[in-house]
Amino acid sequence: MKTRITELFGIEHPIIQGGMHYVGYAELASAVSNAGGLGIITGLTQPTPEDLAKEIARCHEMTDKPFGVNLTFLPSFVEPPYPEYIQAIVEGGVKIVETAGRSPEKYMPALHEAGIKVIHKCTSVRHSLKAQKIGCDAVSVDGFECGGHPGEDDIPNFILLPRAAEELDIPFVASGGMADARSLVAALSMGADGMNMGTRFIATREAPVHENVKQALVEATELDTRLVMRPLRNTERVLDNAAVEKILEIEREKGADVGIDDIRHLVSGSENRKVLQEGQMDAAAWSCGMVAGLIHDVPTCQELVDRIMGDAEKIIRQRLEGMLG
Repeated sequence: MKTRITELFGIEHPIIQGGMHYVGYAELASAVSNAGGLGIITGLTQPTPEDLAKEIARCHEMTDKPFGVNLTFLPSFVEPPYPEYIQAIVEGGVKIVETAGRSPEKYMPALHEAGIKVIHKCTSVRHSLKAQKIGCDAVSVDGFECGGHPGEDDIPNFILLPRAAEELDIPFVASGGMADARSLVAALSMGADGMNMGTRFIATREAPVHENVKQALVEATELDTRLVMRPLRNTERVLDNAAVEKILEIEREKGADVGIDDIRHLVSGSENRKVLQEGQMDAAAWSCGMVAGLIHDVPTCQELVDRIMGDAEKIIRQRLEGMLG
């Protein structure tokens, strides 16, 4: 299958594995890339730029296919050394960067001078247009269904994707609610050039997370996610657990007076790692999309991608073409 995204990134299939904290290591990124998609290493999961350089080198040892690095620009009093992380990406020969969070505008010249293609994650049409304006090569349009931060507009992908198609000139992929061939064909029909999967790729054999996490995704339904940090206008979609219920209780009790310090111990990266790496399922809130309701097994990345592409062809050539007969 050829789309503007496969052509832009030099990949076989229009499937991207989104950057995920404490999930996007070389093991998963290389497996997705070897399967014909675009694997993504999560840059800030690596404690230092030197560690990122080592992780990029590890990934090169595991695949000769294109892969990317995610850089999330966070609001922080102590900003990570982004120029040094970018230098590690450049020196590592990576040619694709997925940016997220705040605008990557001030880093675009350095990325483009190095011949790097940039895809920015956006939760609205207006942010997508800004990404296009500052020179991003593509955008990932995240609907309200997505795990992690869906923005504050609450627009689901059945509306957001056609609106993005109406406004954008650059390629874009659908993110949020993407799990299988039906997701891909639907996204393409609404104007997207591919899809980005985060939560679905956690439930694969190569994903370097605890088995408890993978089984939780298999057992979850579409009703099992919650939205936390809404009062802080930093909404995050997470899988329900004891920590999430505690967060919601604190938010109800504090009301408009709630602050990040009231819940930091339940949402911080170190606590999040206890869930993903150690399998302590109630230790903290962890990002998860509503797509958990469509996850029923834990295949290899190759099996998952092959299944998606094979089933997509059947949907297009048999079911949809058959309706025209």
